[in-house]
Amino acid sequence: MTKSALQIARAAYQPKLPKALKGAVVAKEGEPTQSVADQEAIQKLFPNTYGMPLIQFVEGEAKEYAPMNVGVILSGGQAPGGHNVISGLFDGIKKLNPANKLYGFILGPGGLVDHNYKELTADIIDEYRNTGGFDIIGSGRTKLEKEDQFEKGYEILKELGIKALVIIGGDDSNTNACVLAEYYAAKNYGVQVIGCPKTIDGDLKNEMIETSFGFDTACKTYSEVIGNIERDCNSARKYWHFIKLMGRSASHIALECALQVQPNICLISEEVEAKNMSLDDVVTYIASAVASRAADGNNFGTVLIPEGLIEFIPAMKKLIAELNDFLAVNAEAYAAVEPNQQRQYIIDHLTAENAAVYASLPEGVARQLTLDRDPHGNVQVSLIETEKLLSEMVGKKLAAWKAEGKYVGKFAAQHHFFGYEGRCAAPSNFDADYCYSLGYTASMLIANGKTGYMSSVRNTTAPAEEWIAGGVPITMMMNMERRHGEMKPVIQKALVRLDGAPFKAFAAVRDTWAKETAYVYPGPIQYFGPTEVCDQPTKTLQLEQAK
Repeated sequence: MTKSALQIARAAYQPKLPKALKGAVVAKEGEPTQSVADQEAIQKLFPNTYGMPLIQFVEGEAKEYAPMNVGVILSGGQAPGGHNVISGLFDGIKKLNPANKLYGFILGPGGLVDHNYKELTADIIDEYRNTGGFDIIGSGRTKLEKEDQFEKGYEILKELGIKALVIIGGDDSNTNACVLAEYYAAKNYGVQVIGCPKTIDGDLKNEMIETSFGFDTACKTYSEVIGNIERDCNSARKYWHFIKLMGRSASHIALECALQVQPNICLISEEVEAKNMSLDDVVTYIASAVASRAADGNNFGTVLIPEGLIEFIPAMKKLIAELNDFLAVNAEAYAAVEPNQQRQYIIDHLTAENAAVYASLPEGVARQLTLDRDPHGNVQVSLIETEKLLSEMVGKKLAAWKAEGKYVGKFAAQHHFFGYEGRCAAPSNFDADYCYSLGYTASMLIANGKTGYMSSVRNTTAPAEEWIAGGVPITMMMNMERRHGEMKPVIQKALVRLDGAPFKAFAAVRDTWAKETAYVYPGPIQYFGPTEVCDQPTKTLQLEQAK
């Protein structure tokens, strides 16, 4: 296999480990824990894994460990650093006992159910150290939630002599890990389940999980290309660039990129919802900034838009909910209407408030809301080209203002969506180190007989040497939420907090950025060189930890 010069040099990088993990460790137990909400309901669902203590690893006496086999699964969307979690886990279990084996289940949780696996040997692991992607074993989105899946999984775990399973995933995958841990504990199967916090969206975090892995690399990757666009924008001086960024449920990526590149506008979905803004309010906000810059002779700028924005606009949320219900019942009748009459048909059948919102949408978006449904019959919000919707509506508003003599500039838009570009990038030093430590910590949780825990590495704005490794019971992060019409236990998503330090830092300067051209050009991720260039955590982490 041909490798690039960077791949060859990067393979030699030795990730940094917290001091406490470098020798023999002992698990120091903290106070018992409880879930973030709905304590009674969660305790009832997880009698065997609820209320367990927090764990911190400290230096201890060397011990001998009997041989054991471990399984690993990559679940959900890719995030930079997954391969380092696996290499940290591999090195950790080999240090415990060189006879230990690691098995990878192919293409996600489905590999466990279908008994599709391969042994991950030193040769294979060495090929993938410090690389991006999940291609070592692939990933998948099969949900582990049914008893027959758990039993099918147990068959192969028993056959391979696997004592512990590590599930690397986001909030849903780790919720499934917790359900599996509870099931195996209740059945006394002797299989431990450990989770690892992955998602570039950054919405899996709390006091014990400071950041999900991949967020650092993805934001640095997006910030590089946004910076490049800003420089082009400031050179040509004739386009407004509307840039949509990944992050359906939370706007952490958009906020982090804004802090890194200082765009003219960055929308934060959580703020739009909190202020009860309409689509027209959002459009007016952008158009006002465009007009203000035009008055200074600047007919160019950059706008950052989180992917899930539409769902956070209260009026759009209401419209989508009514459309979902209406089309679920009247799909056939709607399909029978002549295409050129369909828009009017919808307007005639919606409540007045939602009909007005629907009528205000550009033709293409209105159509998209009624045509493309997911298997559950819901609108596929991620397919809506929010960046084009907003620029089109801003253009219309500016044309109206021009006719009234309120606007004097020229407006031309360019559109971008940065998503997949960041999910498999070569991990930054931060993610390479953090992921390796998470995997190594998982091996220590296994050695100490833990199940239903998530690997936790904290104090991450300090040098890696000073990081604190341990485990947090997954039940501690759970609450009950309505999913597909019934209440389910799920890990609580961490949205952007409007009272948090990162948002406050952004809010304090955004009016200046809107008016001035204050762009910052971060450039590509640096893997070699001075530590202040190579090892920086995200601005979000620095602000949250007040460093």
